[in-house]
Amino acid sequence: MATIDDAVRLAAGLPEVTETTTFRNRAWAVSGRVFSWLRPFSKADVRRFGDEPVPDGPILAVMVDDLGEKEAVLAARPETLTIPHLDGVPVVLVRLEAVDGAALRELLVDAWLAKAPRRVAAAHPELLA
Repeated sequence: MATIDDAVRLAAGLPEVTETTTFRNRAWAVSGRVFSWLRPFSKADVRRFGDEPVPDGPILAVMVDDLGEKEAVLAARPETLTIPHLDGVPVVLVRLEAVDGAALRELLVDAWLAKAPRRVAAAHPELLA
């Protein structure tokens, strides 16, 4: 189980990351490009769950390369989900209470790589492995 503090530490520990906000939520960017943010469910999101249970705990949004990658991540990682608001957007939501630290780091590194400029990513080959 990961916490918000774990997500903050892992995201902020990546190269050239700055903390910012998006829609009044904490977010992390590389070279001005947001790659992850805290994403609480809005009242409209909760209504869209209908009779389905709304996931508990904090939710972290992470970017992915493209919609194909999004589908692959959703299929491979039960701790991730999406919502109708994110249809057509290369983002998955991560239930922090259901993800371990290693998986969270991998998701954040992949999100960082999805948004980092090529020159920045190339300067950090340790993240490409």
